[in-house]
Amino acid sequence: MNEKKKILNHAQDLGALIALILLVVGISCVSPEFRTWNNFLSLLRQSSINGLIAFGMTCVILTDAIDLSVGSVLALSTALCAGMIVNGVPVGLAMLLALVIGILLGCVSGVLVTKGRLQPFIATLITMTVYRGLTMIFTNGKPISNLGDSFTLKVVGKGNFYHIPIPVILLLLIFIGFYILLQKTTFGRAIYATGSNAKCAKLAGINIHRTKIIAYAISGFMAALSGLILLSRLGSAQPTLGDGYELDAIAAVALGGTSMSGGRGKIYGTLIGVLIIAVLNNGLNILGVSSYYQDVIKGLVILVAVLSDRKR
Repeated sequence: MNEKKKILNHAQDLGALIALILLVVGISCVSPEFRTWNNFLSLLRQSSINGLIAFGMTCVILTDAIDLSVGSVLALSTALCAGMIVNGVPVGLAMLLALVIGILLGCVSGVLVTKGRLQPFIATLITMTVYRGLTMIFTNGKPISNLGDSFTLKVVGKGNFYHIPIPVILLLLIFIGFYILLQKTTFGRAIYATGSNAKCAKLAGINIHRTKIIAYAISGFMAALSGLILLSRLGSAQPTLGDGYELDAIAAVALGGTSMSGGRGKIYGTLIGVLIIAVLNNGLNILGVSSYYQDVIKGLVILVAVLSDRKR
């Protein structure tokens, strides 16, 4: 019986990967354009933004919380970065400060959840709304452009290394970093323990509040980093940047098999979830499917993933 359970659990863990393979094969058979190398690179470049945000979101969800503010953190940190560049701050320093701002904005959500004892959904709904409003105030509802032609800024989102886009390389390197963090470190074990059973984790000597605040700080950092990539690609900071990105990130985490109640999940599952969403978006666009139907299809895919998680 135990062997049968192990086999079943292993098969469930591979479910997202099998779904990704079937999806790629199916779309490739229907559309030869999908299986070209250039399209593959484009797909990976597009998925890098959601991937980076989803990695940070995974840390938060593993602690039995959620972060709805990532899209607004991305927008505000990016707008402030662009504002600093326009006002003469060196590009490298402005980008570094944007990452620090992302960390601080994430910490605010973490403090509201832990010290303020607010539900994660409510706390991050508040910060999402406030940060978006601050972005609109700072930009006056208009894009911030004329950022110059700095190599440092351009290379982040537009650069290539041996024909591989820099955002794709960043995605892979950061994935390795998150894998080591969650699977090989004491802090990673603290994240899992916090989400699995907070009371037991506290009795075991884990600082629950600090663990959650750091998880939110990581999420804020990843959102800000994604914002810098978008700033590089677009050449301007749009006040509506990042709108709805939190939903795609949560969807990727859910598709990857991470439990929405915390304590169980793998970072490689999140990466697979990101790729599933990217393949769906890319394939449906190539096939000429209306964006309205695309939303329905993605919603149904996420529903299946969540129902599968509940069954497990």
